[in-house]
Amino acid sequence: MSVVELVAARCGSTVNVSWVASTAGKRPPVEMEIGDRTVRISNPDRIYFAARGETKLDLAHYYLSVGDGIVRALRERPCMMHRFPEGVSGEKVHQKRVPHGAPPWLETVRVNFPRYGRHANELCVTELAQVIWAVQMSTVEFHPWNSRRADTEKPDEWRIDLDPMPECPFDRVRRVAHVAHEVLDKLGAVGWPKTSGGNGMHIYVRIEPRWGFRDVRRAALAFAREVQRRAPDDVTTSWWRKDRDPALLFVDYNQNARDHTIAAAYSVRGNPEATVSTPIAWDEIDSVHPRDCTIATVPDRFTRLGDLHEGIDEAVYSLETLLEWAERDESAGAEVPPEPDAPVAGRAD
Repeated sequence: MSVVELVAARCGSTVNVSWVASTAGKRPPVEMEIGDRTVRISNPDRIYFAARGETKLDLAHYYLSVGDGIVRALRERPCMMHRFPEGVSGEKVHQKRVPHGAPPWLETVRVNFPRYGRHANELCVTELAQVIWAVQMSTVEFHPWNSRRADTEKPDEWRIDLDPMPECPFDRVRRVAHVAHEVLDKLGAVGWPKTSGGNGMHIYVRIEPRWGFRDVRRAALAFAREVQRRAPDDVTTSWWRKDRDPALLFVDYNQNARDHTIAAAYSVRGNPEATVSTPIAWDEIDSVHPRDCTIATVPDRFTRLGDLHEGIDEAVYSLETLLEWAERDESAGAEVPPEPDAPVAGRAD
């Protein structure tokens, strides 16, 4: 079943595709009706993903097919858009600011960047039509903050990024994921794994929005060090890339720093195969491979399994124990990595 057929089956009359006039010799734009919104998709036949020839319109249909999941992943979070105006083989644009001329129903949130003395009004998704608008703007990847607009300075999501170094085999990623699961169980925290869409895995944990970015990063580093203690032959937590063994896996705690983002659950990645950062169950860790999860396969998976992160907002963890671990490590002389968001002198808004 194609992505378009899956969308029709899932969405019924809520998605109405109609053709509007355009120049001869070129497929006309498409108007998509999503709820009570209309989003016009220009250049629908532009090839975005060369491996199987999927187009911009295919990308829009993919996001419609996983609508509940992508909106849950992005809801009320500042979101940077990774845009590919000519498809993923062309230039990549990292877009923080929503451009002038956006529809009045598009929502934004102001975020500050102390390092540069600047701010931006970023996309803030609350409904599926806003995702499709971003696709029309050539967005392929969605990179949300780990905080929400109610208080962008207090993250409510702790992100565990299992980031393999260049020579790290995927079996090592799987082993470390199991170790991370053991440590989460010890803490009484619920982790929600997903493929990265690249070579690694991510695990998300909902947390109480009581701490700033610095403390959430300290807690993430304490967790990473505990994973390293349990799997010293597989894991590195070295701050400097030059100090990391290229065959090991880096548990990247820096993804919890201010303005550090990673691809959302259900976000397509900007590669020719159109891989998807896909939620998985813990018992799938040893069987799912990131390259198997693409815009050609994930819609059917979503239809069968639903959103495997559906319960994430109900499983909220408090960081006290991890912050105690951080204090213990620091008191014992563990290196405290520099803050990645220190202000840059001479920059103003």
